[in-house]
Amino acid sequence: MGKIQKKYLEIKNINREIVNWSEDIAEENNCRIERKEWKSKYNSYVVYDYEPFCSEGFEINLLISSPDISYLNFIKYLYKQKITTIDYLNSCIKIPVIKNYSL
Repeated sequence: MGKIQKKYLEIKNINREIVNWSEDIAEENNCRIERKEWKSKYNSYVVYDYEPFCSEGFEINLLISSPDISYLNFIKYLYKQKITTIDYLNSCIKIPVIKNYSL
């Protein structure tokens, strides 16, 4: 019996607010989190496999595996859509409000 080869998807520099969402989406789609790491933005030698006490200055990277590439492609699609939606909503917040005081 042959061994099933796993495919991998690495997502780098994930926003801290959507890390839990990313993990939940991976688990819901029959994928496994192989590695979750906090890598220093200032020193490439500093990498933790747990959240540091002060997580400012670190980027969060996930390595997700699945026996089927279609699951990973779907997760990649959902992640890109999530980022696009967040960017759009942030741009809506920054639109200046024009007040019309004429009566």
